[in-house]
Formats: sequence, C-alpha cells, structure tokens
Amino acid sequence: MLLQELREDIRSVFERDPAARSTWEIVLAYPGFHAVMCHRLSHWLWERGWTTLARVVSHVARFLTGIEIHPGARIGRRVFIDHGMGVVIGETAEVGNDVTLYQGVSLAGTSTERGKRHPTVEDWVLIGAGATVLGPITVGRHSRIGAGSVLVQSVPAHSTIVGVPGKVVKEAGKHQPSGRPIIALDHADLPDPVSRALTTLLDHVEKLEQRLEEVTSRQGSLETRFDAEGEELQRVRDLVKNGSHNIESSNP
Repeated sequence: MLLQELREDIRSVFERDPAARSTWEIVLAYPGFHAVMCHRLSHWLWERGWTTLARVVSHVARFLTGIEIHPGARIGRRVFIDHGMGVVIGETAEVGNDVTLYQGVSLAGTSTERGKRHPTVEDWVLIGAGATVLGPITVGRHSRIGAGSVLVQSVPAHSTIVGVPGKVVKEAGKHQPSGRPIIALDHADLPDPVSRALTTLLDHVEKLEQRLEEVTSRQGSLETRFDAEGEELQRVRDLVKNGSHNIESSNP
C-alpha cells in the first residue's frame, strides 16, 4: 500500500511539473514530495496517540522543506505541493485526492475553539501561489483559486475564484473525454473582476463625456441665439427710446 502511494505521488509530479526529469530527481530534490511522505508518517503516529512524536516528525519536516503540515490534517492521494515554501496546512484541514498546491498557500483556521476549524479541499482542486483559505469552509472539486486570493466562504464544484475576498468568477471546468479534469496551470487565464468593474466604469464615463459634449454644444447654440435675440431687443429699445425723444422735442 505504501509503495503504491509512493509510486502514485511520483507519477503525479511527472504529470503536473514539466521540469521533472527523473524519478531520482523527485525522490531526492522535491520538498513537496518529502513533506507529503513525512506527513504520512506523522499522521500515522498521530492517529495512534503518539502526538508528541508526531509533532516532532512534522517539525523536522518543516525545518527541512519549509512546508508545515499538522499531523492531524488529512491528506489524500497524489497531492502535489509545487515548490512549497511557506505552505501551511492546519490540524483539522482535509485535502482530497489529486490536489495541487503552490508556494505560500495557507489552509488556516479562524477559531480558537476545538473542533473543525480548517478548510475542506475536495478532489482535483488547484490553489495558486500565496492564496489563503480560511475557516471550516469547503472548496468544491475541480475548482481553481487564483494566486493571492483570500477565500472565506464555501464555493461549489468547478468554480474559479479570484480576489480579496475571493469571488466566484467562473463556474465551468474542462474535462477529457474520460471525464477526468484537465489540469489548467495557466493562471494568466483567470478572470479579473476588478479589471472588469473598471472597464465597465470607464465605458460609462466615456458615454457620460459624450453626452456632456452634446449638451454643451446645444447650450452653446442656445447662448448664441439668446445673444442675437438680445441684440435685436436692445436695438428695438433704442429705437423706441429715440422715437419718444424726437416726439417730445417736436412738441414745445
């Protein structure tokens, strides 16, 4: 069983990291692989009540890899932690099968009470660099969380989440004919809700500017017309005034 899981973990690295060149390279020089292997040992000790020894094993793994996984966390099969420096996975976190985590990811708690206080990440989820998932929430299977996002509420399957706080900007996933999801590592393809909002706002401002120019143009025409009418009215007043003055002069 352990040997089979070892082979699966190595194969998952080849599938998701084009930089991997050989099995020996993965076994000897991949900290994410080392962290998962150490966690399997520390979790085994934790479940049997050897909690202090389990913490020591996880602490040594943290020192060697820069990845902190609490022995109580449940990690599925074929989990790939790429680079991994700064990854933190809390005690009651649950990570499903075929999950991909990048450096700086935190699966953190939001309570000091005992019990479930860390996230549940379902199968085939990808979490980008520096993203944070807070509290006892659920990330639906096949979802993607963009780099630097902060997710504080549960999201359904096939979601794409970006922003702070994280918002669902897409609910679709690409799959192979067999039904297996396609692993999309192109983070530049993630929609940007802030950019969308700014684009909409700029379009609205441009329309308002065009409308203002039209109103100003019309107002200018009216002002010219009023000026012309004012001049005509002034001439009429002058004529009436001069006429009255001439009549008074002719009557001694």
